[in-house]
Amino acid sequence: MPSHSPTRADEVEQLMLNARLRDAIEPFLDEAIDLMDSRRMSTGTENEYLESMLAWEYAPVLPISRWFTPELNLPEPASLDDSQVREWLWKTIHRLDEQRIALAYTDHLSDRELYCILYRDILPAAEKKLERRAGYLYWFCLDEEDDPETWLRYYASEPQRQRWAWENSQLPPARENMPYPRVMPGPPPPV
Repeated sequence: MPSHSPTRADEVEQLMLNARLRDAIEPFLDEAIDLMDSRRMSTGTENEYLESMLAWEYAPVLPISRWFTPELNLPEPASLDDSQVREWLWKTIHRLDEQRIALAYTDHLSDRELYCILYRDILPAAEKKLERRAGYLYWFCLDEEDDPETWLRYYASEPQRQRWAWENSQLPPARENMPYPRVMPGPPPPV
């Protein structure tokens, strides 16, 4: 089967779309456009890039709970027993995955601790809601700068542990097994 090669009409249409997209993006111009080297990409690829930038610019900033219809509201953690926490936790994790939101660094947290983070931090957080998100929005449930001991104990690779030891002139804490290992939906977090 012969491959489809762009016709002259396709090329003209791509160029006209490119002009419209460049006009639409002009009010938002910043260094991101300056970093784009349009000479190194096809007009179609550039158009995809410009469309994604426009989608970002026009995307509403909403609490994550309002990304869902109906709004995703969780019961207060104190009102739930452990089995209810687990049920709500996993239901919410899967709902987040439907919106391409992934949780990372969760295996050191109990179900209740992770549920509290969802309830208190993640669902009320205002983020850009993109209709066509290409990748995932990652929510890291541990900041290696704020809590290096936990990061080193459970998540840091051996080279990261060695670099930390060299930079801090001390031995990192002993590596431990994850207390609450979970298989989370979505892709693994970026390194």
